[in-house]
Amino acid sequence: MLERARHTPARLPAGHPPVLLVVVDTEEEFDWSRPFDRSSTETSSIAAQPHIHERIFDRYGIVPTYCVDWPVATTPASVATLRQLMEAGRCEIGTHLHPWVCPPHEEEVNTFNSYAGNLPPDLEYRKLENMTRAITKNFGRAPITFKAGRYGVGPQTAASIARLGYRIDASVVPRTAFKADGGPDFTASDEQPFWFPVGDARLLELPVTTAYCGLARAAGPALFPALQGSLARSLRLGGIAARTGLLERIRLTPEGCDPADLVRLMDTLHGAGCQVFSLTYHSPSLAVGHTPYVRDAAALERFLTTVEQVCRHFAERLGGTFMSLSALHERLSARP
Repeated sequence: MLERARHTPARLPAGHPPVLLVVVDTEEEFDWSRPFDRSSTETSSIAAQPHIHERIFDRYGIVPTYCVDWPVATTPASVATLRQLMEAGRCEIGTHLHPWVCPPHEEEVNTFNSYAGNLPPDLEYRKLENMTRAITKNFGRAPITFKAGRYGVGPQTAASIARLGYRIDASVVPRTAFKADGGPDFTASDEQPFWFPVGDARLLELPVTTAYCGLARAAGPALFPALQGSLARSLRLGGIAARTGLLERIRLTPEGCDPADLVRLMDTLHGAGCQVFSLTYHSPSLAVGHTPYVRDAAALERFLTTVEQVCRHFAERLGGTFMSLSALHERLSARP
């Protein structure tokens, strides 16, 4: 997934309506401002997940993929909530790896090791194997979609997930680098899905929809990194570029984003021929007080309203349709 020279575009047929996917990082609650902690494993917010189905997803026929991590996959109440949705055909279950809370616990807990791709390959594989077994046992179905916690893929991640039977990865965040604290660098990636070979297997990458918008969008790959330099940040040039409509990077998420910006992102990409869009968020954001984005009831209502506006615009203005990840994989696999 990290070797661009081996990527092959994954395209829908000409004239196919644009497709919106929903991928949820389905995880334990923890304080994002504090160091990672193996003991932070509460999953009470999973009980809040059905509400967004009742309010939004069911109306549009949206079948999200809940990529669950170890605490969620091994907590009976959380499994029961999500399994009920899955068995009703209202969601799919994928895998999400937070290495600090997933056995075996052999590594030091720190920021560098929070990116599972930085672990020794054998340890990363054994954690992934444990995750896969737990999900298969507790949900009754083997997962085929993987999304790395903190987007932390490494040089051996693709081989490991292919060996475990996965067919889809959703870890790439285009135009974004996490290398400042040891994470991967996706700045050369764009928003388009692609196939990549792993041995005799072929996996599908469905990136998190992230792109440059603004008058200088075409120059984004060269200009945006310059706006992130220390001098540019001290002068707040990035903020100036965004406010003036020159250039900004937008991710398709209701977390910390204005609905108007998300609409602009979708319109920009649709106009550029993008066929597949991926809306993402974290499961704890559906309950008050667990993420920086939803601190009170008013913030939760804004979050849900943003999701509604995104889905409405996509369906009514862009003529889009909604698909599960497995359905899209099947549709793309049918293409030569």
